[in-house]
Order: sequence, then structure tokens, then C-alpha cells
Amino acid sequence: MARAPLLQLTEISLSFGGDPVFDGLDLVIHPGDRVALVGRNGSGKSTLMKVMAGLVEPDRGARVLPAGVTVGYMEQHPDLTGFATLGEFAASGLAPGEEYRVARAAEGLKFEPDRPCTSASGGERRRAALAKLIAEAPELMLLDEPTNHLDIEAIAWLEAELKGTRAGFVIISHDRAFLRALTRATLWIDRGQVRRQEEGFAGFEAWRDKIWEEEDTARHKLDRKIKAEARWAVEGISARRKRNQGRVRALEAMRDDRAAQIRRQGSAAMALETAPKSGKRVIEATGISKAYGETVILRDFSVLINRGDRVALVGPNGAGKTTLLKLLTGEIAPDTGSVKLGTGLEMAVFDQNRTALDETASLWENLAGDKDMRVSGKADQIMVRGQPKHVVGYLKDFLFDESQARAPVSALSGGEKARLILAKIMAKPSNLLVLDEPTNDLDVETLDLLQELISDYDGTVLLVSHDRDFLDRVAATTIAMEGDGRATIYAGGWSDYLAQRGEAQRSEQAPRGKGAPAKADAPKAAKTGLSFTEAHRLETLPGEIDRIGAEIAKLEAFLSDPDLFAREPAKFAKASEALVERQEKRAAAEEEWLALMEKAESASA
Repeated sequence: MARAPLLQLTEISLSFGGDPVFDGLDLVIHPGDRVALVGRNGSGKSTLMKVMAGLVEPDRGARVLPAGVTVGYMEQHPDLTGFATLGEFAASGLAPGEEYRVARAAEGLKFEPDRPCTSASGGERRRAALAKLIAEAPELMLLDEPTNHLDIEAIAWLEAELKGTRAGFVIISHDRAFLRALTRATLWIDRGQVRRQEEGFAGFEAWRDKIWEEEDTARHKLDRKIKAEARWAVEGISARRKRNQGRVRALEAMRDDRAAQIRRQGSAAMALETAPKSGKRVIEATGISKAYGETVILRDFSVLINRGDRVALVGPNGAGKTTLLKLLTGEIAPDTGSVKLGTGLEMAVFDQNRTALDETASLWENLAGDKDMRVSGKADQIMVRGQPKHVVGYLKDFLFDESQARAPVSALSGGEKARLILAKIMAKPSNLLVLDEPTNDLDVETLDLLQELISDYDGTVLLVSHDRDFLDRVAATTIAMEGDGRATIYAGGWSDYLAQRGEAQRSEQAPRGKGAPAKADAPKAAKTGLSFTEAHRLETLPGEIDRIGAEIAKLEAFLSDPDLFAREPAKFAKASEALVERQEKRAAAEEEWLALMEKAESASA
């Protein structure tokens, strides 16, 4: 016998004074459902979740919750008014004696229950709200961006927790790996409609693209039919006026249907323009360390970052990723050692705290009020990569409506704020892109576009992120903050880092046989006579050479178009220049690898 639904929405309609967010929406959540709720930023995901939670009343329609069913909602901005500590807030819905549930969740999510609410950061407040939801264990959990402000270890804990629960849950998240691991069904909000597929997020993009392809085919057929009927109306209607009024009315109905079709929101017209090349050596850190009081953030760390490198910084919250980022970019000075920045650097910074935005000002004021973007004497124009552009036109490139231009930034969703920061940093050319948690709140399509832009970017990229999928797509080198001031360099992205770290741990834990050395696998530097940095460089160079080779192949394929020069001479020239630069870079990397191999072989001879 089928079990009753946990939650049912019927004929839900909702608007906020303008076009409807939803109209005639029907939705059912069943016991044990594990659902991804996806859609573009601003499409209404958080609003729908609040309707499901009973926090927003629809204009019309019914929300049916069976008697005895409990629903828990984790909101993005929890209200802790009236609570002294985070733990008191998290335990407020529990029966006496069940506070241990909060302590367990606090350990997994990494927050301190005794921290006063007045001094807690936004991330700590969100983790407390998530702990509260997990401790209460409702039959239906509604999770709005639960991985924001969690480090990768805490995300793994939450993933395991949700895999083991018997409750149903609906998740909004930008974290592809998290959604793929957990969901079995997908709700897609698209232009006010909610579609459901009984397959997890792993199948979402193929499903979405198929629907869009079917829409395009149907729209094309309708356009052809309207065109044919319109030709008939012009050429033959006068001779058959009385007998064919029905056909004329049908033509008008087709035109009305076509006009009523809601155009899909396109991709943001984001673009990165590289400034003139920096020097070959972008950042050279030698023996740097940093401590705050007795807390050691970093000790004796050295790294060389060359032009074109993509370097990711990973590690638990509080390990010092942002501090290392600021050390490498010269924002703060190390206690010991030195950091040398290369020549001709033009830096663009995405700040995870979004300090570049004035929340009380409008979108227009945030762009036109920036002295670096303002066009002298023209209040409605800004400089975008060296060319004047109307403020509203530029905002439209980043998927903002004209009606939003004069609205305060505080009214934007988290993803829309992230897009506005990207609009600011992409307005000017750069050759060093510094991204501190850029993926938080961005929708899937914008994440895809950002990843493509970074891949095609001619400059250097420093990245801090907890998004495992994004790290794998973007990073060529990973610096892991491993605690106690240790930072270790690994080749590749997140998955490569995990594999290499696992191999190192297995090597250290290998049993010692008779006559075995004190360690099962001595450091390579000791075997080869190379320094630690040289040994690491020897390991990472083959991957770097392969990556550059892939870029060369991509450029050669692009330049193989015989009409490219005549059609787009500027792009042809830029791609040709990039091809030469990458060929030189690959040759230099190959020479460096050969020199290190010769040195290692000479030492071991």
C-alpha cells in the first residue's frame, strides 16, 4: 500500500507585485524522497522552499501537510534573537536530555556550541542552524545551500549523515559532487514552472538539454506554420472571406501562443580580458611563515608560481587558506621569509566576504560609483574592458533585469550578489585572478561559464574553494593546508590531491620488513640529490606539460578554420599569439624536466 505524501502543494500561485513567481504549481514530496531543487539564480528556488516550509503564504492554492508530519527548514540567514549561545539556539527544539544530538552535529560541522551568538560569524550561525535541523531529525528536511561556509571535511560529514538518514529531504546547492552523491530525483524551476524527473542530479543536464531541444524544435515548427498561414492570409483571403474566417482566427491564436511563450534566460555574457602579459615569474615565496600569537598559520613554506598557472588552496576552515592567499598577493607581510611579486601584474580579486559591494546602495551605484569604472561626465556609463558601456546594458549581460538596476544590493539573492561581484572584476583587464570562494550560491550554468572562462584565461589564477567538482575542473596545482602550519604542494586538482595524499599515508604506514629502512619510502629528495622543491617540480612537470599540450591542441583546432582570419582577425591574432606563447612554455617545461632528470640521475649514479 502506497504511503501518504509528506507534503503536497496544489495550484500554488505567488507573485510579489510583478510577474508571477509561480502560477498553478503542483508538487508532491513522498516519504524517503531525496530531491535536488535546481534552477537559475533568481528563479525562485528559495521562495519555493519557504512555501514548502510554510513560511511564505501563496496568493492562491493549498499546502497540505498530513497530521503528525514534521518539517524542518534550514534557512540561509537564521534569526538567533533571544539566544545566548549557538548551542542554546541549536538545542531549542529538543526535549530535555537530547542536547547530545547538538554536540554530535557540532563536532561534525565544526562549530563551538558555547560561542556567544553576538560574536558568531555568518558561517557559524548557518552551521548552528544546520546542526539544529539535524538534531531535531524531522521527517522532511528542507536544506537551502547547506554546504556554504562548510569546509570539505564538514561537507563529507554532512554527506554521510544525509546518506544514512531515513528522512526525506530537498536540497538547494551549487555543489555538483554533493548533489550527485545524495539525490534520486530532481525538481527543476524553469520560467515559473516546476518539472520533476525521477533521477538524481547526475542526469539533470542531459534532461534539461533534451527539453530545451524539444522546445526549440516545436518553436521552429510553429514559426514555419505561422509564416505559411500568414502568406495564405495575404494572398487568398479576399476571395474566400466568409468561408475562411475560422482559419484567420486560428492564425491569430497561433500568433498569441507564440507571443506568450516565455523566452529562456540565456547565459550571462561574462568575459575575461587579459591585460598585457606579466613577467614569467608571477609569485616567488621563499621560506615564509605566519603566526598570530601562539597560533601558527604557516611555517617555512616556499612556492614558485609562473605565468598561466592555476593554483588552488584547500584545507579545513581556519587552516589559513585566505591568510596564505593574502601573503602570496602581498596584502599582508610574512613574519619570516620573503614574497616577490613579478612585473606588470594587474590583479582582479573576488573576495568571499563581498566587501566590494555596498549592500545599502543600488546595483547602479555599485558600478557607476566605482571610481575605477566611472566614465567622466556621464553618470549612466561605465568603462568595461576599455570601452564605455551603459550601466543597464552591462547589468543585462550578467542577467539582471532593468527593474533591478535601482534596487538595493541587499535585495539580491546570494547568487545574484556573486554575479554582481563578477561584473565588477570582469570590467577591467587583469593578468592575475584571485578567487576566494567564488562558487558559493552560483547556479550550474554560471558555474559552467566561469569554469570555461578560467580555462581560457591567459593569465594566472589563485583559487580558494570547497567545491570539489570545480577544483577538479580548474586547478592544475593544489596547495593543501594540513594543520600545524604545514602547507604541501600537490599536482592536479582535488581528486589528484586525495590520491597522492592517500599514497603518501599508505607509504608511511607500510609495515617494516627485515632489513627495511626506518621509513618504507624515503623522501625522493634524499634518493635523488634534489631539493624538496626540485623533487616536487620533477613530479609535477609531466602533468603541466600534458596540460599545456591540451591547450595547444585546442588553439590549433581553433586556428584551423580557413575563414577565421577574414571573419574575426582580432581573435585570430590573439589565438596565434597564445599558441606561440604556449609552445614556448611547453618547450621551457620540457627543458626544465630534462635538466632535473639529468641532475637526479647524476646524483644516483
